[in-house]
Amino acid sequence: MLNRSRIAGRCLAAAVAAAALVTVGFAVPVPASAAVTRAQLALRWAPIHYQDIDVTGSHALGGRSDYITKIDFDGDLNGRNNWDRAGQTGVSFAAHAYYSVLETSTHWYLTYLFFHPRDWTDNFFDTEHENDGEGVLLAIQRDGSTYGVLRSAVTVAHTNFFSYTPAGSTWTGGRENVDGTLQLQASPHDAFRHPVTAQEAKGHGLKAYPQYDIVGDGIVYYPSTVAETPSSGNDRDVRYKLIDILASDGLWAQRANTSLFANLGTFAGDDSGDCGAGTLDCSINSANAPWGWDDGDDLPARGEIATDPAKLSVEYFTIPGSLSRTYTYNPYASAAAALAAAAKTAPPVVD
Repeated sequence: MLNRSRIAGRCLAAAVAAAALVTVGFAVPVPASAAVTRAQLALRWAPIHYQDIDVTGSHALGGRSDYITKIDFDGDLNGRNNWDRAGQTGVSFAAHAYYSVLETSTHWYLTYLFFHPRDWTDNFFDTEHENDGEGVLLAIQRDGSTYGVLRSAVTVAHTNFFSYTPAGSTWTGGRENVDGTLQLQASPHDAFRHPVTAQEAKGHGLKAYPQYDIVGDGIVYYPSTVAETPSSGNDRDVRYKLIDILASDGLWAQRANTSLFANLGTFAGDDSGDCGAGTLDCSINSANAPWGWDDGDDLPARGEIATDPAKLSVEYFTIPGSLSRTYTYNPYASAAAALAAAAKTAPPVVD
């Protein structure tokens, strides 16, 4: 005879244990019978992220200028005060990254944005600017398993895209050559192996690790459900929290906010404060959200790495089997005409 009290007790204990794992920042695996949510999918595949840190000069802020953080790290959505606010006390450098998930019947496309308040330099012959947004697109094949199979990555390093495939991927080079192998690494904070990305100090170009690596000081960021602040510029275990770009109050919903965006896909940034002091220049309105990312030498249009990643994938890679170009979930599509118009009239991408 079943002991219902014992079964209920075990269920309660399991629920408490799962909640405890979330509290301390561990991702709880989804049961095979459950449908994965976009947030769970994004957390499962979010990169382990190596960030090189430079502490040289006043614009480095002792290394904090290379910390990833929220766009509203200073408590507001004004893009034109981020350079100055980054140097003030009381602002938060708790680690966050942004994501969006698009779906077709055959694939999931996950875009991740890593934000820095400053793109800076200590070289007189170089330029710097307020705000910096670079990231990576991951293509996941829907093979019937809970989280699918990782097939490719395309990273954003300034005005160039770089493509990668993990070992064993069935995808090969297309119009663009594959630039390297995408490594996967186990996380101490969950049960998964994650793709590994890295950003350089100062300009924050992003590639697959170890095409960029930590030189001296650096931070290793791990995806989680909590946001930690680095203890220093040489902290090798910092958890970051994901923010949904496509949430009702997310970054995409703010695209017409003129305090945050100078035009569709370009963050507003000015040359106030000491931006540009001791350097060649401080350029304005020079960082981009994912729907503004562009590699001008490649066929996909500005922003399509995020807004039409199926198109970019078939351009960049040779893909066996079927790949649907019809989206079952793509909120970016509602602004397709405006995005196309912005792509034709927007100033050159700087990043």
